[in-house]
Order: sequence, then structure tokens, then C-alpha cells
Amino acid sequence: MAVKHQNQKNNILLGQNDNALTWLIIVNIVAFVIIYFVKVLYNFSYQDDHVKAGLMFQQNVLGWLTLPASFDKFITRPWTIVTFMFTHDGILQLISTVLWLWGFGYILQDLAGNSKLIPIYLYGGIAGGIFFLLAVHLLPAYSHQLQNVLPFISGSASVMAVAVATTVLSPNYKIFPMINGGIPLWILTSIFVVVQFASIAIANGGFAIGHLGSALLGFLFIYQLRRGRDWGAWMGSFVGWVDDLFNPEKKLSREDARQKLFYKAVKKPFVKKTVVTQQRVDDLLDKINQKGYHLLTDEEKEFLKKASEEDL
Repeated sequence: MAVKHQNQKNNILLGQNDNALTWLIIVNIVAFVIIYFVKVLYNFSYQDDHVKAGLMFQQNVLGWLTLPASFDKFITRPWTIVTFMFTHDGILQLISTVLWLWGFGYILQDLAGNSKLIPIYLYGGIAGGIFFLLAVHLLPAYSHQLQNVLPFISGSASVMAVAVATTVLSPNYKIFPMINGGIPLWILTSIFVVVQFASIAIANGGFAIGHLGSALLGFLFIYQLRRGRDWGAWMGSFVGWVDDLFNPEKKLSREDARQKLFYKAVKKPFVKKTVVTQQRVDDLLDKINQKGYHLLTDEEKEFLKKASEEDL
């Protein structure tokens, strides 16, 4: 099989195994289904008073998942700094998050590999939550009436971080190539930002500042990544450690055969030669999907070039 065909087979698509984008979308959808089911139960319980059903649902369910404006309430529910970015109170809100996440997340994975999406999503949401709390406590318009400030909800702040990170990484990345040669990614991002701020700034200025914090995080993440500092590397290491913990066979299979069989040898047990094999091509393409092309060594890039020339 030619390398170019193998590239097509390994493209990151929705549904591929171990795809971060797939998991983020699944978690958002499953969380919404569970929350909506509980909401229906409340409506049945208070079927004679739908207003009371809504108030009880907000107080007993959403109140424990969304990020409250009051810091005193937040310190009693610290988990909300994470749960709010997976909580949606309406189907349109969920669809917006999922569609924009799919669009920008797909491109981010194509450019930087599979391991960057979840860290940016989580960091972006946390940064947005922190900026939201600071805004509503420091701005006089909100600080004197925190009990009336709506809580922070939905994954839109996290998606903002993903969108900015993707655009900073490659602002001229072309989408919709059939339209006059393609539209630069920064145009799509501009549309997304305008739509988001037009919808959230009206409800609460704290929401807008929270999204600015998320955007800043997305920019800083790529800025640091270009300088060799991957803020999300520890997540990959932790997941690998947990995977090894529950899969001892996998850990044993990684034992270096050279250490096991040739640790007493004076001479090298083999002479390294560049032999183009399909297995090596598959391994390098998987590495590109997981970490990005820019992390390949010069020898690995040369190997892929040679493989393409030999039409493996």
C-alpha cells in the first residue's frame, strides 16, 4: 500500500479508537442525556406546577454542576470548575458546543496530534471559570448582587480555547477547499468568536470575560508548545501509567529485548540499517496521529520520504 493511501486510512475521524475528540463529544452528549432525564423526572414529580419543577431542578441538580458566581458557594462545590464545561441546559446549547468542538478539534488533531485536544479543552474551561469568578467579584456591577448572577455553564469556554489554539497553530489552514481554493481558518474562528460573544455578553459580562480567559489559555498553550514545553504531557503520562496499571501484560511486553538478551555483549548485537517496512510506516503514522508531524526526528521524516518514493 502506498504511503499516501496509508495516510488516508489513518486520518483522525470521528469514531476512531482512542480518539480524544470522540471521547469529549461522547461525554458531553451522555452528560446532557442524564441531566435531561433527571429534568423530565422533576417535571413528572411536579406536573401540576412546572414553575416549581424548574426551580427545584435548578437548585438540586444544575446548582451542583454549574459554576456558581459566589466564591463562598464555590468553595463548597469545587468540582464545579470541571463539571460546568460538560453541563448543558438545552439542546441548542449542546449542539452548538458539539459542532464547534468537532470542527476545531478535528483540525487541531490533524495539526498537533491526538494528545493535545483534551488538555486544551480542560485547561481552557478551568481558565474560563477562574476569569469568570474574578470578573463577577471585581466588577461593581456584579459584586454587589452575586445572588442574581447566573452560574457559568456549557463547554463553550473550552471550545473557545480549542478554537484559538488551533488558529494560532495554523491561521492560514484552508477549509472548504472547493470554495475558491479554500477559506483560511482565521475567518471561521472570527465568525465563531463574534457569534459566541454576541450571545453571551447580553446575558452576563462575566461570561464574556470568562471566554477571554479561555482564549488566552489557548494562545499560551500553543506558545509554550512551540518552545518545547507541553503543558498536557503529564496527562498522557498519567493515562499511560493507569493503562499499564490495569494491563500488566502490556507493561511486560514493552521490556527491551536488547537489555534482556544482550546486556553482557561487548559488541552491538545488530547493525542499524534503513529498511522500509510496512510495520515501521504504520508506527510512524500512528506517532503523527498521536503527537503531530513536528515531533518526528529527521531520520523518521527521511524514512517516510523514502517509503513514499518506493510506493510501499
